[in-house]
Amino acid sequence: MKNAIATKVAATLIAGLFAGAAFAQSTAPATSPAAAAHAETAHAKEAAKEAAKEQTEVAKADAKEARETAKADAKLAKEKAEAKKDVAEAKADAKEKKAKATEKAAKAKAEAKEDSHAHLTHAPQTK
Repeated sequence: MKNAIATKVAATLIAGLFAGAAFAQSTAPATSPAAAAHAETAHAKEAAKEAAKEQTEVAKADAKEARETAKADAKLAKEKAEAKKDVAEAKADAKEKKAKATEKAAKAKAEAKEDSHAHLTHAPQTK
């Protein structure tokens, strides 16, 4: 916002310089004072138009920059969200694999214990 105000002030000062330069370059009026006054107002209007045109161009450039910045920020936020989603999915997959591995190990341990127990109970007895 400060930048926009500063550019408007600068554009107004430049327009004043143009008007002053145009006034300083004009020679003594060879025509009536009314014609000279009309010429002065024409120069002032032209300088004001130039200043307004500059301000419009600056405002358009600022708006374009703001749009591009907002677009880049949105893209970055989307990429961060996607990265967080990928991390969450990877953690969920790892948790699921760990649970399956734990379950498989528990089954194998139970089977080994059962086999060991069965082996001991079915052993031939010697007399």
